[in-house]
Amino acid sequence: MRREGPVPETDLKQQLAERFHQVNGVHPMTDADDVYVSAQFVVLEELCAGHGRDVDEVRRLMLGRRLPLPGYLRSDGAEMVPADLFALADGAGGAEVLEAWFTAHWADPAIGKAEWNAYLSGQYVCLHSVTPAAIQRKEHLTAAIGAAANEPDAGSAPWRTRLHALVDELDALEPDFTAYDRLRFGGPTSRDTCVDAMRARFPRP
Repeated sequence: MRREGPVPETDLKQQLAERFHQVNGVHPMTDADDVYVSAQFVVLEELCAGHGRDVDEVRRLMLGRRLPLPGYLRSDGAEMVPADLFALADGAGGAEVLEAWFTAHWADPAIGKAEWNAYLSGQYVCLHSVTPAAIQRKEHLTAAIGAAANEPDAGSAPWRTRLHALVDELDALEPDFTAYDRLRFGGPTSRDTCVDAMRARFPRP
């Protein structure tokens, strides 16, 4: 019988890349995408080295649905992750209890589970800092901005002031996104529809 040993680092990295493409599809990263991602995110190996983490173990946690997948794979294959990747797990008491801690922020267990799955996908690149509170606030803001046009005083100066306060808050929560995001998400981002489009359609009073 062949004795099983540790999975080599190259295999773990390949497995993670395959999982990433299963979730996001296979889309090209342009030079502009690479520049954006390098400015907004950090290379997984570098983050692990800076925090005294074993990169192989972190990849195993990602593959085991204990930590989120990378937000991006740069065109050179680098796994790009947020600088605060470990913050939620550390605050919750470890990766093993992160799911229970995370989902408890939603009163409806089904919604909590759905948000956990979304978090694990690594696709919450729409927030500077991915926390349950920021996720919930973004949901509130996008819903409020989307419904604003149906308010009784829509178009008035007070309404525009309220609208732009919502838009400005969402603007502060979200990064700029890049062209790759519009490919993997299959259309415009929330910044496109809820920030840029609303500011263009309803200029400040």
